[in-house]
Order: sequence, then C-alpha cells, then structure tokens
Amino acid sequence: MQPLSDNHDPLIMAFPVELAGDAAAVLAIMPASRLRPVAPFSVVVQGKQVSIPGRLYNDEPQAHAVASLSQRQRQLLHCLYSRHCDGRVRQRHLSKIVDSYDPWVIPFVVQLVGEYVVEILVVICGGLRGLGMPGTRAHLAYGQFIVDNPAFFARTQRRIVSYWSCYYRSAYSSFWGYPGCTLLDLLRSAASDRAGRPWPNLGPAARDRVDGHC
Repeated sequence: MQPLSDNHDPLIMAFPVELAGDAAAVLAIMPASRLRPVAPFSVVVQGKQVSIPGRLYNDEPQAHAVASLSQRQRQLLHCLYSRHCDGRVRQRHLSKIVDSYDPWVIPFVVQLVGEYVVEILVVICGGLRGLGMPGTRAHLAYGQFIVDNPAFFARTQRRIVSYWSCYYRSAYSSFWGYPGCTLLDLLRSAASDRAGRPWPNLGPAARDRVDGHC
C-alpha cells in the first residue's frame, strides 16, 4: 500500500481539489510502484487546472480493497488505472467509467481517444452513444470540455490521424472508416454546438469518404 499522501501527490493532482480526500483514499489502497507516474498533461476541469499522468505503473489493488471504497472513490480509481502502462488494464478500467459524464472523468476518456489501441476506441464508441445527440449529458459535457481545452483537443485530433496512418491503414484503408474518425466527428459536433461556431477539423481533407459507425 502507498503511504498517506498530501494534496501535492501527482495522482491527487489528477482531480479537482474538492476530490482530494477521495483521491487520497484511493492512493491508500494502491500497491506502491518503483516507478513514478510519467508524462503528465494539464487540462482545465470546471475552471480548475488538473495534471493527469500520461502513464502509471502501480499494480492493481486487491478486489477486497477496492470494495472498501465508496462509489466515487472507485470511479477515481478507474480513472487513474485508465492511465496504466498495460493497454489491457487501461481498457478494463475505461469500461467502468466511459458512460459517466462527471467532468473529472471526461479528460481521461478523451486522452484515450487520442491513443493507439483501436480496441479502446471501439469501447469508447460503444459507451458514448449519446454523444451525437444535442442536449444529452454526453453532448453537453464533452462539448464544454473541448471548448475549455482547445489546444488539448487539437493535439488529440492530430494524434488520431497519426496513429491511423502509422498502424491502421491496412485494416482501414480510408480514415473515414476508422473508429477514431467517427469519435472525432462526434466530439467536434458537440464542441461546435457548445461554442456556437464550427469547430476546426484537423483531419485529412474530405475525399472518398467512407462512413464509420460506432
């Protein structure tokens, strides 16, 4: 188990300050790691900056320890382990939070949209079915997050295109058949509605479009 943490612990700083107590309870049951979290990225959540680890290396806690946490604390645990160095661990914990629209969950999901594991993109597609419907919680929450973090989302768009080009051209000959493209379309639509203007599209120029489906 990890020692009692303060509010400057890099994993506690992944959440808004009002969740510091819950985050500390999560850290208290996480096995210690020889390696510290790496490559943090900063985003704004409800007007407050948080710093989320790019990767963490802690083993998963025992089931009985997880069961001792509150529902909110388990949610934070799943958020943190969606940053794990093992893609299978990331996917497993993502599946527990992808249908949540709490604002502190959203950056963890969007970060995974911009990563390279296509199976995770499929999980996100399945979990965000309301994203393309104006007025739904998903549409409003994700749209607001993107409006508040335009540079982060611009980087996400570029990374999706890059990973498709590097790893998935053989499976998806057109970018528009790739699950990441479908998610980008939905996220841009949510941001456009929230901002009241078209959101910049940083994907390839439209040509020979093949519709992707979640």
